[in-house]
Amino acid sequence: MQNPIVFYKEQLSKLESQIQADKKRLNLLSFLRLSVFIGTGVLIYFFFDLPRIAGIIAIIGIIFFVKLLKTYVVRKTNYDLNKELKAINEEEITIAEGYYSNRNTGKEFINPTHFFSSDIDLFGKGSFYQYANRIGLKEGAAYLSELLTSNNIEGIKERQDAIKELSKLLHWRQKYTAIARMLNSRTSNKTITTWLSEYVPFIPKYFKWLPPVFGIVSIALCITFFFKLIGFLPLLSWFVLGMVLTGLYVKSVTRLSAITNRIKETVQQYALLLEEIEDVAFKSDLLIQEKTSIQSKKYKASQIFKAFSKHLDALDNRNNIFVAFFGNGFFLWDIYYTIKIENWIAENNGLVEQWFKTMAFFDAFNTLATFAYNHPNFTYPSLTKDNDQKINAKSLGHPLLSKTQRINSDLVFKNTDFFIVTGANMAGKSTFLRTVSIYIVMANTGLPVCAELSIYKPTRLITSMRTTDSLADNSSYFFAELTRLQFVIENLKEGNYLVILDEILKGTNSVDKAEGSIKLIEKLVAMKVPGIIATHDLSLCEISKNLNEVKNYFFETEIKNDELFFDYQLKKGICKNMNASFLLKKMDIT
Repeated sequence: MQNPIVFYKEQLSKLESQIQADKKRLNLLSFLRLSVFIGTGVLIYFFFDLPRIAGIIAIIGIIFFVKLLKTYVVRKTNYDLNKELKAINEEEITIAEGYYSNRNTGKEFINPTHFFSSDIDLFGKGSFYQYANRIGLKEGAAYLSELLTSNNIEGIKERQDAIKELSKLLHWRQKYTAIARMLNSRTSNKTITTWLSEYVPFIPKYFKWLPPVFGIVSIALCITFFFKLIGFLPLLSWFVLGMVLTGLYVKSVTRLSAITNRIKETVQQYALLLEEIEDVAFKSDLLIQEKTSIQSKKYKASQIFKAFSKHLDALDNRNNIFVAFFGNGFFLWDIYYTIKIENWIAENNGLVEQWFKTMAFFDAFNTLATFAYNHPNFTYPSLTKDNDQKINAKSLGHPLLSKTQRINSDLVFKNTDFFIVTGANMAGKSTFLRTVSIYIVMANTGLPVCAELSIYKPTRLITSMRTTDSLADNSSYFFAELTRLQFVIENLKEGNYLVILDEILKGTNSVDKAEGSIKLIEKLVAMKVPGIIATHDLSLCEISKNLNEVKNYFFETEIKNDELFFDYQLKKGICKNMNASFLLKKMDIT
């Protein structure tokens, strides 16, 4: 497999060259456009006394100018896309070097009442989300957070297959993300779908024939006037009639135009995203299912959305004085394109919400696939239904730690095991708890995990690791702990969970803490709930003498030459060395 960094650097080099070439083409097109404009003006000036020749020159000049303008727009779009792709590859190289603290933290998704999201550095500064996030759409960010926090143990294999397939579509993923990032929406998808579903037409249905007929008559009158078959008065009267008819709905059309002007760019970009999805023949079931959800009987979703985009663009042209004057006077421009928009809404508004969901789905799964591609040494867990298995991982580590910092441990965790993990301060207990937690989240999401080999029986996760008191809610730290533990116990009564606890009952005295912790562990074991608890209280380890499910593990600390040494390796047994008194003395506190 190609080294991801090598790929990103190759792409960066190609894109830099392409951007320079695009810039030269754009400058040339700008020069040609200006030359055509000036040249047409000069020729019209010289042939001003010959109206027909001047008119022909004007028409040819306008045709060439419009053609150059359209070519420029296409080239500019491609130029902007390449710039976005360049930024994407630069970001990948920077993140691979360990610099990602300036990226979106996803702190808006932190929920203290969730099963685990506020305990395991899933969101926030230095979080898994901040490291892995490659989202282009706001809705994609919400979809990604939902995937990470759903605790969904159904369909893991399907998600794995989808991520594996997308991870191989390197160029497609980057292009999709680049298009998504170029979308600068001033209106949320929810606002758009709500507006579409609640829209009430104001142009009468029987008016649908009026603009085409009116336009044909206008063309006929202009031709007859040009050949002097009629005078100016009939043409003027017809023009005035067109302005009067348009004026009947000018306020309503203006309100409609104000809304469509805010969403037209969004619609244009979303049409491109839909087209990207439609152009790939996916193989995995989940991707095929999502692609199928945007298909309609007659036309592709992208074609339908592009048609809507064209209608919105055309209505926006009413702000051009030429269109506002002649377009409405001779072709009922406002009425014609309002009817087009209203007909589109009536036929398709029920489809748009699903289109938005599908685009957010691919945005989120692109992030997961990019993570998988960037970590070729990670492994997809082999799923098992073995009632005796829970987690069997070789060289399990935390995905946010670099290879040079990460110290891995083997973990064999059976379906009814309850680990008591002891160790001194900073020995690695909390990191281990978060390593196991993020392993479960990643495995359930369908991601490869930070391990050489892994067998996994899908399980939901529930934690109590970072309880805080609240002055606003008038709750003490101890009460907050009890409330969290109550939440844990109540949810354990339903479903398949692995519970992870870090130094519980810190808000009470040591005797109460020990007695309460012992009773809680006994209760969890009686409920046949597997779990892990980290503690400094060595008295809890005595439970293993009476309960076969309870197993003791520890992280060792050694003091050598008046210095602390940690090996961060998970070992069977009970910790023997603590370091609080040593640290107090070392730091001249005592």
